[in-house]
Amino acid sequence: MLILILLISFLVSFALFPAMIIRLKKAGIVGKNMNSALHEEVAEMGGLVVVAGFGAGIFTVIAVKTFFNIFSSIDTISVLVALSTILIVVLIGIFDDLVSMPQQIKAFMPLFAALPLIVIKEGSTFMRIPFWGNVNFGLLYTLVIIPLEVTIAANAVNMLAGFNGLEVGMGIIAVGSLVIITYLMGKITVLVILLAALGALLAALYYNWYPAKILVGDVGTLSIGAIIAAAVIMGNFEIAGAILLIPYIIDFLIKAKNHFPYSFGEYKDGKLYCPKGGPVGLGQLIMKVCGGISERNLVLVLMGIEVVCGVVAILLYV
Repeated sequence: MLILILLISFLVSFALFPAMIIRLKKAGIVGKNMNSALHEEVAEMGGLVVVAGFGAGIFTVIAVKTFFNIFSSIDTISVLVALSTILIVVLIGIFDDLVSMPQQIKAFMPLFAALPLIVIKEGSTFMRIPFWGNVNFGLLYTLVIIPLEVTIAANAVNMLAGFNGLEVGMGIIAVGSLVIITYLMGKITVLVILLAALGALLAALYYNWYPAKILVGDVGTLSIGAIIAAAVIMGNFEIAGAILLIPYIIDFLIKAKNHFPYSFGEYKDGKLYCPKGGPVGLGQLIMKVCGGISERNLVLVLMGIEVVCGVVAILLYV
C-alpha cells in the first residue's frame, strides 16, 4: 500500500505534465531560461502539477483508510492539516508567480501557512538540542518555532533555484532522506505524506531536468519547502531538517551578504561562469571554484552536496 501511494502520485503528475505544458504556454505563463545563450521561454508554474500528484497520493491514503480500514494507525487529522498548510503555500506561490510580490512581503507570507499546524499543536514541544539534551519549549514551540520552520524552509528552497532540475532534484534527495528516517522511526503518518510528495517530484524531474520542458516556479519551490517543514514538525526530527537545509542556508547567507541579488551565471560555450563581482550565491560560488561549469553538472554538484547532508541526517537516526 505504501508503494501504491508513491505510484499514484507519480502517475498522476507524469500524466498531467504534457497537457499542462501546452496550456501554460497558450496562457502566456512562461519563464525565461536565464542560463542559456538564447534565453528561451519555458512553461512555468509546473509546481501546480506536483501539488496535484501530491494531493492524489494524500486522497488515496484517506480513501484507503476510510473505506477499507487500512492504515488504521494513520492520524487523518494530521494528514489533512499538513495538506492545508501546503495548499496555503501553493496559493502564495500562485499569487507570486502571476503578479510577482515584493520579496519583503513574500518572505513572511508562509507564516500564515503554519496556522493549521499551530491550531492542532502539531509536533512535540520537546526538542533535542545537540550537546544540551531534550528541551521543552512549551508554547514557544507552537507559536514561534512552528511558523519559523515553515517560513525558513519554504524561503530557503525558493532561493536556491533558477537552474534546470535543481529545485526538484534536491527536493527528491531531501524528501527521500526523510522517507528513510520516518521509516526507521516507524512514523507512518509522516511517511505517507512524504511518499506522496516523492512520487510527484520524481515525475516532475523528467520534465524539469536539463533542458527543462517546464519550470516549477515559486508555487513549486515554496511547496517543496513546506512539505519538508511539515514532515519535520510532525515527525519531531528538526535536527535532520536542519542538516538537510545546510546547502540552502549557505546560499541564503551568501545572498544576504549581497542583498539578495539574482544569481544566474554568464553563459559561454556551453558553460556557466561566475560574473564579475560574484559570487552572490552558492551556485555562482561553485562556478567560480570550478572555473566554469555546465548547468547540468552544476546541478549534479549541488545534488551531491545534498546527498552528503542526507546521509549524515539518516545516520543520526540509524
